[in-house]
Amino acid sequence: MSTMSEYLESLRGKSIAIIGMGVSNTPLIRAFLRAELKVAVCDKSPRERVEEQAAELESLGAKLRLGPDYLAKIHKADIIFRTPGLSPNTPELEKAVAGGSILTSEMELFFQLCPCRIIGVTGSDGKTTTTTLISEFLKEAGLNVYLGGNIGRPLLPDVDGMTQEDVAVVELSSFQLMTMNRSPNVAVFTNLSPNHLDYHHTMEEYTGAKLNIFCHQNPQDRAVFNYDNDITRSLAKAAVGRAMLFSRKQRLEEGVYLRDGAIWLTNDMGSREVLPLADIHIPGVHNIENYMAAIAAVDGIVPDKCVRAVAQRFTGVEHRIELVRELDGVKYYNDSIGTSPTRTMACLDSFDQKLILIAGGYDKGVPFTQLGVSMVEKAKVLILTGDTAPAIRKAVEDAEGYAGSGLRLLETEDLAAAVAAARDAAQEGDVVVLSPACAAFDRFKNFMERGKVFKQLVNEL
Repeated sequence: MSTMSEYLESLRGKSIAIIGMGVSNTPLIRAFLRAELKVAVCDKSPRERVEEQAAELESLGAKLRLGPDYLAKIHKADIIFRTPGLSPNTPELEKAVAGGSILTSEMELFFQLCPCRIIGVTGSDGKTTTTTLISEFLKEAGLNVYLGGNIGRPLLPDVDGMTQEDVAVVELSSFQLMTMNRSPNVAVFTNLSPNHLDYHHTMEEYTGAKLNIFCHQNPQDRAVFNYDNDITRSLAKAAVGRAMLFSRKQRLEEGVYLRDGAIWLTNDMGSREVLPLADIHIPGVHNIENYMAAIAAVDGIVPDKCVRAVAQRFTGVEHRIELVRELDGVKYYNDSIGTSPTRTMACLDSFDQKLILIAGGYDKGVPFTQLGVSMVEKAKVLILTGDTAPAIRKAVEDAEGYAGSGLRLLETEDLAAAVAAARDAAQEGDVVVLSPACAAFDRFKNFMERGKVFKQLVNEL
């Protein structure tokens, strides 16, 4: 363990390349430049798109490599900080590592320097809600909590102010985990299903990246797994520390499970009721699972009364089945976080009526076959937009039962037209949901921007 200042001192005389000028790396760039280190900032964006930020970093002493050839000289750096969105298997990075460059990341450095307990959360779905719940439980118990990571806030700038008594709660994507050589003290694996196959190319690589959340733990650490997910249940056997399971479908001899309308926990201290389901205000069975995962993570750290206090006031995270408004008896929900088929299927299962669903977006290479079946069962009108509209339409039309389902299929040019079509199709008592089952990159910067645009369009109706 070393401090940030000691680490910066160890970099004197070395050439450093930082790839990406995004949210996670910008504080790192500034810290290195303040320490008067030799830093090259590499970003694929053309100069005109990032002019203001580029000028600021140059004034602080950075050398910039922008545009299509931003990785051309990367092999000359002693240390390379990778942006999460760039695979370590990129040929230029592989060449640099083969030549002796050290490849790392902002998140790896945070794990190296963090002086306090770390609770990390990963999975294909449910990461942000589970991470947020854990942080809320801990704060309710009076602990000083740092929340960040893939949830949108880098934690490295806070590391010098942290103490051993604090807790860092970190959401971790497969992109971040891919090259990690440290694991959090408590690792939470919400579930695993095909996702981000445009980046990882194979399910094996995607799964392998996720394993880093627990495979570097110590025997005294804890790893939480979803018993109801075949992959995560099997991975629990490989846990280095204590494995703790949670299940919505099965009463467990040890772990977190449902019983008599409540979440129960059984461990070596006995069995107890932790949280009545009636206290949970966010809809959907997947959110019951998120609560279970969070409860397993904080067992022995947070009193049950704190869990109940949070549940009674927690109304969810933005862009996650978020009620936007009710207009003419029609409710509009924003589930822009639905960036995978499994997330959208969970959203559809959260309502007890057929929906008017807006879906489609960037193609991550994930199959839509099962999603098509779910849409036939759960939607009355399906409005498709974005790059994947034809593929989703085919999955729906090929699904068993489609011919006699009465499901209306519409395709629109953009999200604005989709919202207008939903308004035209909706009658009093209907529910309209944006849950795209795809990433947003075909039309938007990210799912947050897509959700905000959707909310603006709905509020302008």
